[in-house]
Amino acid sequence: MLRKQYLCACAFSALALGLAVPASAQVADSGDLVEDIIVTAQGRAQVLADVPLAISAVTADTLQNSGANDIRQLNQVAPSLLVSSTGNEANGSARLRGIGTVGDNPGLESSVAVFIDGVYRSRSGVGLNELGDIDRVEVLRGPQGTLFGRNASAGLISIYSKQPEFRFSGGAELTYGNYDYWRGSANINVPLGETVAARVDGVYVSRNGFYKDVTNGGRINDRNRYFLRGQLMFQPSSDLSVRLIADYTKRDEACCAAAYIDQTVAPANAGLLTSANPIIGVLTKLGQPVAAFSNPYSRDLNITPGRTYGGKTQDWGGSAQVDYDFGGAKLTSITAYRDYYNYQASDTDYSFVDILYRAPSRDAGRRGFKTFSQELRLQGEAFDGRFDWLIGGYFANEDLAVRDNLKFGSQYGRFAACRILASGALAAFYDVNQTGCLSAVGRAVVLPGAFGAAAPAIIAGFDRLDSVRNVGDTVSRYDQNSKNFAFFTHNIFEVTDGLKITVGLRYTHETKKLDATFGNNNTACPAQQAALSPFLANAGLAAVAGGLINLTCQGNSTSELNGVSINDKRSESQLTGTGIISYKVTPDLLVYGSYSRGYKAGGFNLDRSALKGPVPSFASVGGAQALVSALEFDPEINNAFEIGAKFSTRGFNLNIAAFHQAFKNFQLNTFNGSVFLVQNVNSCKAGLAGADRDLSATTGTCSPDDVKAGVISQGIELEASMSPIRDFRVSAGLTYADTKYRNDLIGNERGAALDPALRLLPGDHLSNAPQITATSSVAWTPKLGGSGLSGLFYVDGRLTDDYNSGSDLFPQKEQDGYFVMNARIGVRGADERWAIELWAQNLTNSQYTQVAFSSPFQAASTTPGATAGFPAASYPGGTQIFSAFLAEPRTYGVTLRGKF
Repeated sequence: MLRKQYLCACAFSALALGLAVPASAQVADSGDLVEDIIVTAQGRAQVLADVPLAISAVTADTLQNSGANDIRQLNQVAPSLLVSSTGNEANGSARLRGIGTVGDNPGLESSVAVFIDGVYRSRSGVGLNELGDIDRVEVLRGPQGTLFGRNASAGLISIYSKQPEFRFSGGAELTYGNYDYWRGSANINVPLGETVAARVDGVYVSRNGFYKDVTNGGRINDRNRYFLRGQLMFQPSSDLSVRLIADYTKRDEACCAAAYIDQTVAPANAGLLTSANPIIGVLTKLGQPVAAFSNPYSRDLNITPGRTYGGKTQDWGGSAQVDYDFGGAKLTSITAYRDYYNYQASDTDYSFVDILYRAPSRDAGRRGFKTFSQELRLQGEAFDGRFDWLIGGYFANEDLAVRDNLKFGSQYGRFAACRILASGALAAFYDVNQTGCLSAVGRAVVLPGAFGAAAPAIIAGFDRLDSVRNVGDTVSRYDQNSKNFAFFTHNIFEVTDGLKITVGLRYTHETKKLDATFGNNNTACPAQQAALSPFLANAGLAAVAGGLINLTCQGNSTSELNGVSINDKRSESQLTGTGIISYKVTPDLLVYGSYSRGYKAGGFNLDRSALKGPVPSFASVGGAQALVSALEFDPEINNAFEIGAKFSTRGFNLNIAAFHQAFKNFQLNTFNGSVFLVQNVNSCKAGLAGADRDLSATTGTCSPDDVKAGVISQGIELEASMSPIRDFRVSAGLTYADTKYRNDLIGNERGAALDPALRLLPGDHLSNAPQITATSSVAWTPKLGGSGLSGLFYVDGRLTDDYNSGSDLFPQKEQDGYFVMNARIGVRGADERWAIELWAQNLTNSQYTQVAFSSPFQAASTTPGATAGFPAASYPGGTQIFSAFLAEPRTYGVTLRGKF
């Protein structure tokens, strides 16, 4: 399958250039001369070709041609970047070189940080909002542990909006497309005298959803949002500049649905979605249409009646940037405040059966960030310009508030009881229409015969489990305060003409405080524990009794936690930095080698299920506070080496970088079908003899002295652009990233064993980490006669290699390689004062998944033998079925644009 796609991509690249190089290097040209791109990746304005770092600089023209309105669409023009969104767009994930933060857990910061106009955004998902008029985007690959407001272990995305100018101008754009897509945007720039200018940008977007809610009617994954940004620029002299920015975003949308995936998506799913799988029988007998288990790309979903994915997002804030040139040094100050919140109701089981949900309210999976930050930089030169120095400091205070009302649905208890019975020796005696899912014969004859004197307690256990309906969180609250301060220096020494040494160092101190209070009304859980715990010691009864307790108390949903509060505090300090040697071999050729150390802060898993399993009770272990340390995870450290070369001459740019990165305490967030697991991943120097691949949570420990980095990312990147003739630009890019877990994996740096749910990780590639990614683009803007008219012909493509889209690497979550193409054709007036363009995104309608996951609670309690068509119980997944967040289908439309 991939061979055909590679041939297609190679042909496309040959059309683009015959080279492997990306659209990210495109710029407006002047005839056949590609102009210099100015970036600020090192805290100064520098020509991109002179910066000894791996950077993709995406210009406004490239963004406009590719149709990119948020960071997710940068995938098409930056081959090392992959941005995906899952159960909540507030936690969209960005990855660079195969490294990123997985999942919907706001307690984890992003491995790839997002900055907008120099201001850190608390999580990369915030960048999924509309961006307005953008000047450029800089994608920095590798650890960013010296400059910028926040450390980032894998890289960062820095977005720069268009600044106010001292001339009167404006523009507007109107787009219509399929799915009843409307997008209108406008901007106006007004000089308010000789020293003050103002600019206002606005965007409104409306679109039907890509998924059809067959049950309730309507659409899911729609768009209904607007964005406003106002700016003031004050320049009383050439030495002083003050830029004020305020923006506001509002979204009222239904997000994010998922579909069951079958063998057409991943061959390992063969047989899982048939009646041979006991869990399918349970679901269909409780009302799930059989059609829901085939053809996920029909995007017809059977949502529980009355459930919704409706949610709201509000994001606003402001910043003040002051630049003052003292003559010998320049001071930059960026002061900012951000306020962000999102809440999202959901049919959390993604099925017709009412198993799990978040009811629509302001506490439906709510997460909010209030962040104040202050950055100061002082930069200057000495020794006749041979010493370019920079010192600075940063402070941030962030308040994170998470509220949740996740509840078991109205059918959960019956579903859970049937789940226990369906796949065992009692399968013939389960009846979805009876209390406890037990038939009269099973209740009266079979269970007493099988369990003897314990039968009444077991039968009562099934009935008690059946009563677990519409109970769970009555609002659990997590409040986390983070205080971060840092001091840094970044210095460039010109040793001889062309030879430079860069040294950067940063000290960071971070303190986080957590206060959590739980509300829960699942009274059946402690009753079940009290009644059935005595049977856990009996080998013949333990499986059934344990299953009844586990499913009643799933995810620590228990009234034992009602009104219980916990608190914790952690502090950490890190020294990070960089060292670079670069040499201008010729005026057109730069070569460099570097070492960088970056880190991402540790923190708390904001999920109560991490406190412990449901057995024994909280009281038996000294209360929830005694287990609070189980929520902590350690900081992620990346030590990276890179060598590269940049060649830039008239009409042609070529960048090459080879890298090796070692991640210690890699922060992995995994949903195992029941709860979220957050675990640091390391490796043990001493061999574990396969103990990291077994089903035990205790085997495979390591001496702390033998702990080493558990994740390695290494490879090579090629980027180039070329303008061989006037008004014609081509570009392409190739990334080979071998991003893998080492063998002999362990958990934290103290040598704890790896969680058995992660037993497939050793030696395999990380999720969403394709080895090969290629991008290409062609842009042709020919003059049409002598009237000043010009045309636009643009196409870009991205080829992605096979990868696993699930963080536990279950084979059922494999995604075949795919190719995505965007195209745009249009006519533009003189000086581009107006334009009309036809466009398409995902032109070939490539169908692929963003992230696959274990469908919540949807696995039979035991695994049938091979005679039933299923592998042994030790096989990952067993009877578990899987869902996925699908990528967007083909969209197309027309855009009208004008400016003055």
